Parts: sequence; structure tokens; C-alpha cells
Amino acid sequence: MIAVRRFFAIIVLVAIFAGGAAAAAVWLGWARMHEPYRNYAGSEQFVTIRQGAGSAEIGRRLAAAQVVSDARLFRAALLWTGQGRNLKAGEYRFDRPLSPFEVIDVLVRGEVYARRITFPEGLTIEEMSKLYESHDFGSARAFVTAAKNVERIKDLDPDATDLEGYLFPETYALPRETPASRLIDAMVDRFRVVYDDRMRARAVADGLTARQGVTLATLVEKETGKADERPIVAAVYRNRLKIGMAMQADPTIVYALEKAHRYDGNIRREDLALESPYNTYKYPGLPPGPIASPGKASLEAALFPADVAYLYFVSRNDGSHVFARTLAQHNANVRKFQVDFFRQQRQLEARQPRQSRRR
Repeated sequence: MIAVRRFFAIIVLVAIFAGGAAAAAVWLGWARMHEPYRNYAGSEQFVTIRQGAGSAEIGRRLAAAQVVSDARLFRAALLWTGQGRNLKAGEYRFDRPLSPFEVIDVLVRGEVYARRITFPEGLTIEEMSKLYESHDFGSARAFVTAAKNVERIKDLDPDATDLEGYLFPETYALPRETPASRLIDAMVDRFRVVYDDRMRARAVADGLTARQGVTLATLVEKETGKADERPIVAAVYRNRLKIGMAMQADPTIVYALEKAHRYDGNIRREDLALESPYNTYKYPGLPPGPIASPGKASLEAALFPADVAYLYFVSRNDGSHVFARTLAQHNANVRKFQVDFFRQQRQLEARQPRQSRRR
């Protein structure tokens, strides 16, 4: 079979270079199949190979794009390699001279051009949409619109009104001009892989719906970035739920303010009375839905929390938190790490101008 393919390749070469003797034609064609070629004007050239395209069409596209010098020469090289059925569809980027054989290798390996975009843990749909637009993949509006398609998650969360919480934060490689809907589908698919049968079974065993489990995970995600704290923070909220204690989670206030277009980077005392179902200072239990996109570690922590009796925690102002079982302990921690800490900071700031004047 290989001999037959190569025989036909030789015939094609002779047909291409029929002006000379047959042996010379074959030699010249063979040499040109190994000769790097590039004749497109810019620094790069993109060629799209459609699904189901035949070798003749592929050769014509490559020749029209000046990636190869001659479509027939490309087909001759393809016949010689026997890779005609192994070329992958997709968009390819060429930026250097390549021989027909090298072009075939690129298409066989399926080196489809893709750009990467990374969504960190803890972003909202709105924040993700701005990142999507800033990377020139498309408009933020298109991303937000695509994230309203809840059909992909209805079996897990029939109450979902958008895909908040279900767009898994990760790095995605996208071909150019990928529609937002395809990226959203990939993000939901990835979430469904991570939120596996073990997590689903644990949620059911604990009497939690998928929506409640994911919502709890988003609180954990927004409260701490420290891996060792996530199961403890989750335990605090789980313990509060058990005794009917308010969540009093600041990230839910931020989310409510953002939805009302009122968040300026600070939470004020009056914000704790904000009329919103997401205000966990005002309304008991979990907020009505996820407030961000949790990573795997936060999902794990929410469903497999630490075995601790803590009910309170407060920031140490260094990215970590101190935990307490009683309100008295918590108030002492607040006094130390918030009241006293910021009083000392203000005192230091007040001294600095005087010290500067003395110099």
C-alpha cells in the first residue's frame, strides 16, 4: 500500500514538472517538498481547515494563504506520507517558513492555534466578563448573556437563574473568535467534572442541595485564600447553620452592593441594613445562591469541613484569621486584631508627618 501511494506521488510530481525529463521532475519535486516556504505578507498567517475537508481543498487553502507554494505539491507530499486521513480540523497559525512535509506534521499533530485565559477563583460572572473582554475574546455583554443559559445546570440546580457559581475557575485555551457560549459550556463542563459523585453524595448525606453546597463554598472562597483555613471557615458556617445563627458574612454584603451598583470598595455600618436577600446580617441562613465561582479546594471544604466547634473568626490583617468558640473570645479577638490594631496604625500615621518635619 505504501508503494502504491508513493507511486502515485511520483506521478503527481511528474505532472507538476512535466517540462523536463521524468527523473529530473521527480528529483525537483522531491527537493521542493523538503524546501521551507513562506510568501505571506505579515508576520503570521492563519488558515482554517474545516471539519471533513478533503486533501484537495486543504491544499488549495494552504496555497491561497501562501503557506505552501503549490496545492498539487502539497498533495504529492501528503500521498507520500500516507497521512491524508489524519489531518485535524481547526484554525492554524503559521509564522515561519515550512516545507510541505512540515506543514503536514503540524496538521497531523493538530497544533490548532489557541489563546489562553485564566479565571482566578472567587470571581463573579460580572468580573469574569470584564476579564473575557479585556483579553479581546469578545464583549463582556456576550459573556454575561451566555452565562444566563441555565439549561446546562438544571439537573443540579433547578432554581438557578444564571450560572453564578457554576463557571469553574481555571485556564482555558480558546481558538480565535470562540463565541462566549462555547467558553461558558467548557466552564460548566469543567465544573461538573470537579463536582463529582463523591461531592454530590456528601451533599445529599448532609441534607444540602447542590445549590446550597456551592453557595457555602463561595462563602469559603471569598473569606480566605489560605488552604489550611478553608475547612475551618466552612465549619464555622456549618456550625452556625446548625444552630440557626446568622451567617453575617461580609462577602454577601459586598455581593449585594455590587448587584445594586453601590459598592465602592468599603462596607459601612449602614450597609449591614441593606435590603437584599443576599444580606446575611439581615436574613438568616445561606444567601439565595452562589456569590462567586469557587475552586475545587473550597468545594471540598464546604462539603468536608473541619471537625471544630468554632462559631466566629476575625482577620489578623495578614491574610489569616483567628477563630473563637464563644462571643466573649471573639470580642477579645476583635479588640486585639481590629480595634487596637487600627488605632495603632492611625497613631503611627499621625507621627510620621512630625518626624518628616524634624528632618
